Amino acid sequence: MAIVEAARAKINLALHVRARRTDGYHELETLFAFVADGDVLTIEKAAEDAFAVTGPFAPALAGEGDNLVLRARDRFREAFGVRKPVAIRLEKNLPVASGMGGGSADAAATLRALARLHGVSSDDPALMRCADALGSDVPACLLSTTAIGRGRGEALMPIEGAPGVPVLLVNPGVAVSTPAVFGRWGRVDRGGIATDMSLLDAAGLGRNDLQSPAIALAPEVAAVLTLLEAQPGATLVRMSGSGATCFALFQNIAARDAAAERVRVTEPGWWCLETALV
Repeated sequence: MAIVEAARAKINLALHVRARRTDGYHELETLFAFVADGDVLTIEKAAEDAFAVTGPFAPALAGEGDNLVLRARDRFREAFGVRKPVAIRLEKNLPVASGMGGGSADAAATLRALARLHGVSSDDPALMRCADALGSDVPACLLSTTAIGRGRGEALMPIEGAPGVPVLLVNPGVAVSTPAVFGRWGRVDRGGIATDMSLLDAAGLGRNDLQSPAIALAPEVAAVLTLLEAQPGATLVRMSGSGATCFALFQNIAARDAAAERVRVTEPGWWCLETALV
């Protein structure tokens, strides 16, 4: 029987860079949130290992020998001592290198699916250790719930979310290098994220410290933000992660859908997705 796992897109409602660490990473505070849509991962027992990628963004992963999905599979096997072959199919619906944690979400979905396949509890600490070893965003994607992330992003504190809030995701079709964006951070600590208020209030008072560095590398990000900020009913507009995807939260579904239509007419080459917070 095939096991299907949603690999929901991650957005950073706020992302504060606090310091550069001696290990080369950066000390962060971020508001992780997840939306209803994303990639889809399917796993089933097989006679031999197999991995296939389908979906609109599959070509971007063609020939990638070190896919995070396969690294997650191998990490799970090492941690839990299982060697049975599996066939994995990834439906790649999200743009690659886009600030939505697509690869991290795919890896996390792989861990969850393998846990289900082999009867491992979803809260087994070894599962989170696997996630942490795979990347800074993978622990958050493993939980796929609203949380404050600290450290590299792996120190998580789940908080009350805002499920159902309409979201519009827009990507201008450019990929930006995460190391290059962090490299342009100005090394100024502008303070942490408020924790004594609701998620949306804290997000509104927050910022993305990587937004300006990303715009310096990819001016298209500024064009996306400008267009989203002009949409009636938009309550919060920001870039996610290190870019280039930007998001807008809306007062209602009708305002979001009308904005999506205007974006598609104005910039038909941009990727655009109507979704909602979960």
